[in-house]
Amino acid sequence: MEQLSGRHRAQLEEILAQREKALREDIHREIIQQEDFAQVAGESPDPGDLSFADLSVDLGNASVTRDLHELRAVEHARQRLRSGRYGECASCGYPIPFERLLVMPTSERCARCQQNFEHTYQGGKRGATM
Repeated sequence: MEQLSGRHRAQLEEILAQREKALREDIHREIIQQEDFAQVAGESPDPGDLSFADLSVDLGNASVTRDLHELRAVEHARQRLRSGRYGECASCGYPIPFERLLVMPTSERCARCQQNFEHTYQGGKRGATM
């Protein structure tokens, strides 16, 4: 089994640290923007402005939720790095290829196990169809 080199681990740690910083900044910005839209909605008796402010707050909430989910994945990956379990597939135990981690540094599984996981726990669905 090929383990990550020290250079690869350092590179991935830097990618994770940068992503964590960017996510925290995005979340902070979204929360401030939501407060601004809520203030506009409270000050404006116009139904159109109120509707726009409500929609903006809803979209902001969805964005913050998405960013928080990713932030938790980044924090979990950094914990695995510190504990020495980073880069090891949570399902089969084999190393996750560096190339996969470079593209998706929060990966917990190798591509084959991730595909099996998604098929098993998401019913093999690819999303809504018409």
